[in-house]
Amino acid sequence: MALAVYATHAEKTRGRLYPEQEAPYRTCFQRDRDRIIHSGAFRRLESKTQVFVYHEGSSLRTRLTHSLEVSQITRSLCRMLGLNKDLGEALALAHDLGHTPFGHAGEMALNECMLGFGGFDHNAHSLKIVTKLEQKYPRFDGINLSWETLEGLVKHNGPLIGEGREPLPLEIAEYNAVQDLELDGYPGAEAQVAALADDIAYSNHDTDDGLKTGLITVEEISSVGFFKRHYEQVKKEYPAVERSRIVAETVRRMINDMILDVAEASRKNLEELNPQSVEDIRACGRPVIAFSESMKEQMKELKDFLFPNMYRHYKINQMTSKGKRIVRDLFSLLFAENNILPPQWQKRVLQYPDSEDGRKLKARAIADFVAGLTDASAIELHTRLFDPQVRI
Repeated sequence: MALAVYATHAEKTRGRLYPEQEAPYRTCFQRDRDRIIHSGAFRRLESKTQVFVYHEGSSLRTRLTHSLEVSQITRSLCRMLGLNKDLGEALALAHDLGHTPFGHAGEMALNECMLGFGGFDHNAHSLKIVTKLEQKYPRFDGINLSWETLEGLVKHNGPLIGEGREPLPLEIAEYNAVQDLELDGYPGAEAQVAALADDIAYSNHDTDDGLKTGLITVEEISSVGFFKRHYEQVKKEYPAVERSRIVAETVRRMINDMILDVAEASRKNLEELNPQSVEDIRACGRPVIAFSESMKEQMKELKDFLFPNMYRHYKINQMTSKGKRIVRDLFSLLFAENNILPPQWQKRVLQYPDSEDGRKLKARAIADFVAGLTDASAIELHTRLFDPQVRI
């Protein structure tokens, strides 16, 4: 299918920071997608928390399965809107690369540890991974993604600089000084699609996982009109089917409704704006990919239910408390005793001088190490370092 004029066209890419001869059988965005999939950071998502710690249940979401689900939704929406599905897929697969172990709880704990050293932000860390921390190419650090992929990765939620916005995270400011990602504007439509696909995926799949684990019940979530309407309709159509299948079909229909809503609302926006290029999308001053106002209200009702009833459920609080404590303990000990880091990380940390700037660089290196741990490896390392009965 031919791409729309406002899509991001691979043949018009702004290129890579380190010029390379492109593959004759893959576009630059297909190559970006492949590099992301083959990265170590992507593989580690298999054992990183979505909501539940990795060992809570084999059928529950992890960061990896979530990223794949976001990718599937992104490809569908890009196809429906005439956008570049290869770029959209690359962005969806990369959007969570920078997450710490234990999800947002781990990120909050690591940010607290880093408050005196510039803070920690998972989106900025995603950029650092793909531009610096992945080290497998002989000519450059990182995986040398296309400009458009880096732009979408950093700006998928909108502009990062301008009046009333938070200061830029250090990693983004440092990279932007090398390659301008135009942080004061919106990204292309594919990045906007990936951002809403993330919203669709986690809202529905967290609902599904919450019901599977019994943290929330059908009776409780039936207070949410969007869920109740679909659930009652499925029950009416399939009165003899067991509840687990009714729930699965309900969630599937909720996802489908949200995807169709984004497609319809976005088409109206695009018809009104009539963009003739991706540059018109970037310059329009507002997102062009969006939910309808009606769906925004329904999404808000669902999230308003999930936040206190699932994300702040006491069992989840217990897991996140444990995760925060592990991250804080590891950072504090490794910062104080660099000689217990793995050799390659010791080498990096010990090169910094004993000065204020040196301490900041050392802290950022240790944050990189801790952020790269999976739930499993963080728990295992914490046990080895803090349990005196465990042999090292």
